[in-house]
Amino acid sequence: MKLVQILALSGLMAIAPVFAAAPAAPVAAAAPSAAQISAMQGLMAAMQTEKMMRTTAGMSRYSSEKHRLEVVAKLAKVPPAEIHRRLAAPVARFVTTETALEMTRFYATPYGQRVLFASYNSGPSITGPGQLKMSKAEAAALKRPAYVQASHLLQRAERAIKRETFVLLGQISNGK
Repeated sequence: MKLVQILALSGLMAIAPVFAAAPAAPVAAAAPSAAQISAMQGLMAAMQTEKMMRTTAGMSRYSSEKHRLEVVAKLAKVPPAEIHRRLAAPVARFVTTETALEMTRFYATPYGQRVLFASYNSGPSITGPGQLKMSKAEAAALKRPAYVQASHLLQRAERAIKRETFVLLGQISNGK
């Protein structure tokens, strides 16, 4: 019996890395600088994280419909700039200043705006934002090494960013 248990555990340990979550971007050891906080606030504004917060609020479970409506009402009273400010420091642990600046630039482009619109205003879809029509110039811009690297790093940090929006939503719903 013990041999079966040992073999089962060793088998699980062998496949565990397959199911492990991909690590987010490196965590900064020091407190973020003013320049990094500013870059993160710019990124949070460019990503329209206030819409991400509303999506998070809509997808969360509540004890009652009344509680859901209370949370949504509290969130509606928080200005977008306040959400960007409050998310900047926690997100700075996962996103570098260079990534924030490059992705802020991307989201300011017409194609970046279409990606955001599709992300927040369309229903479930099999095709992702990469399926949006783009000009040759936009396609060339997406091949720039700085964009490719920043996009990859932001994608790796996406789960952590969503977690931080959930944490902030909890703080807002508790009146903090």
